[in-house]
Amino acid sequence: MFLKMKNLVLRNLVWLPIFLSVSVFAQSGKLKLNLNDSGTTYIKGSLRGMFWARHMEMNPGTTINGEAVNSAFDVSIRRVRLGGFAQLNPKLYVFALLGGNNINMKTEKDFPFDVLDYHVQYTFVREFALGMGEGTWDGFSRWTVRSSKSMMALDAPLFTLHTVNKNDDLGRSLGLWAKGEIGKLDYVAALKNPAVYGVEAQDSITDFALNRPRMRTSGYLKWDFLDDESTLHAYSSGVGTYLGKKRVFNIGAGFMYQPKMTSSLVDGEEEFYDFESYCVEAFYDVPVKNKGAAITAYLGFFDYNFGPNYIRNLGANDYTSGGTSFNGSGNDYPMMGTGQTIFAQFGYLLKKDLIKQGQFQPNVAVQYSMFDGLDEAMVCYDFGLNCYFKGHNNKLTLGYQYRPIFDYNSSADLVQVDRAGQLILQYQIVVN
Repeated sequence: MFLKMKNLVLRNLVWLPIFLSVSVFAQSGKLKLNLNDSGTTYIKGSLRGMFWARHMEMNPGTTINGEAVNSAFDVSIRRVRLGGFAQLNPKLYVFALLGGNNINMKTEKDFPFDVLDYHVQYTFVREFALGMGEGTWDGFSRWTVRSSKSMMALDAPLFTLHTVNKNDDLGRSLGLWAKGEIGKLDYVAALKNPAVYGVEAQDSITDFALNRPRMRTSGYLKWDFLDDESTLHAYSSGVGTYLGKKRVFNIGAGFMYQPKMTSSLVDGEEEFYDFESYCVEAFYDVPVKNKGAAITAYLGFFDYNFGPNYIRNLGANDYTSGGTSFNGSGNDYPMMGTGQTIFAQFGYLLKKDLIKQGQFQPNVAVQYSMFDGLDEAMVCYDFGLNCYFKGHNNKLTLGYQYRPIFDYNSSADLVQVDRAGQLILQYQIVVN
């Protein structure tokens, strides 16, 4: 008992400096404390919550606490974040983010409030900075370093977090990285050590290998044709929509590689497979001359190789069990796997004078995937309507996802047999 209490105290001492600093800032009426007169050095805090009210059509055979259910309504907290950031001098930056995802009816009694990001970086010159610690700084895509705060769609394209909660921690890993800006060219190169994870190898089923995890390397290059995007921290370079505040058009390309990440049994012997992924993408976000209106668009091509016929079913904020189709339970669907994916997103921020206190932004996103493990394309649609009361700091979103349900037909082909949807009302509040 004494050892448990000691460990609990030591763990909570990690949060103490951040909680104290947020408390001090809050008493002064803002979550920022300048360390010099110009404000170029500072300590800053941030609090954020994303709240969901959802009606979800379930996959066939879904159960909740052992009871069969076809559809259900639930209220949950999709994300909770407590951050502390410090520019201690012009070259030294410290970033910390605590929190977690998916406080729902299944997790609310034992929700893991954890360290998500905690790293330090030193900028030698604009062209070269080094960072180390736990974080999302990786190559591959702008969605790898996505800012969930500034998403245009209701949620991030989760298929880009291809190892999420397997050998990483909510898309984050320990490691080191180099980054910089050379004129209009931004780059990042990262070396990460994946978390220990794996399952026993199975015959003809590719899954994460139960072995010593090899280092994961990644890199990304991006050319900014118009305004430069900030590269101060990962989330500042993965903005979903600027709401007409910038003129951004860029093209990027990246890769990620990890040796012997997955395996399967072939003729009784375990065979290992290297993980490889590549991406080419374009992002466009510009205001139009119409009282604050703006266009946001994205198009990306992704190529994944997890090993033969790898498929992973995943659903955001799922709290269910059971499932009799290939999808599994709840809102899961074949989200990621070996094969190619095209992802497109488009939104239009309407002019400001439509309503007195807000601004609307309808948007749509489509994921089209040709996975080797399926016998036809997987297509998932997301429709959304944002209402911004104070930019991303105070916004209401209505989103609808229309997902496919896959199962085996009489010819033993894995094909789409039905579709189901979920309707989500999300409210986001940010204090910073």
